[in-house]
Amino acid sequence: MRMTTTFTAIALITAVTMGSAALAKQPRDTGRGTGPVVYVTSQDLFYDSIVLTDLSANGPFQQLFPGEGPSGLATEHGPGDTEYLGGRWWVDANETGVMDDGDVYFLCPLLGPGRDEI
Repeated sequence: MRMTTTFTAIALITAVTMGSAALAKQPRDTGRGTGPVVYVTSQDLFYDSIVLTDLSANGPFQQLFPGEGPSGLATEHGPGDTEYLGGRWWVDANETGVMDDGDVYFLCPLLGPGRDEI
């Protein structure tokens, strides 16, 4: 079960990242490598990220929205915001609008500093 969740999270983020790169029609040559880029709406900044591990559904999580924002991944808060939870994300995989067993929970910290472009 744990490995399945990790692969689901990685596949979800990879698919969104690859899709957003295709939309840009050019490889990303900014930031730190080719990992996921998350757009933080409250800051109007982009952050590089790295997927580390899946997590159990215990504790606080911040929602990550695949398919949204200019980079294909968006969230409301990022580093420096008191609401930022250090990269503890949940994705509403079953589209119920609430955190439950059908969702994906993982650790994927945002790497500062944020920047103005993807």
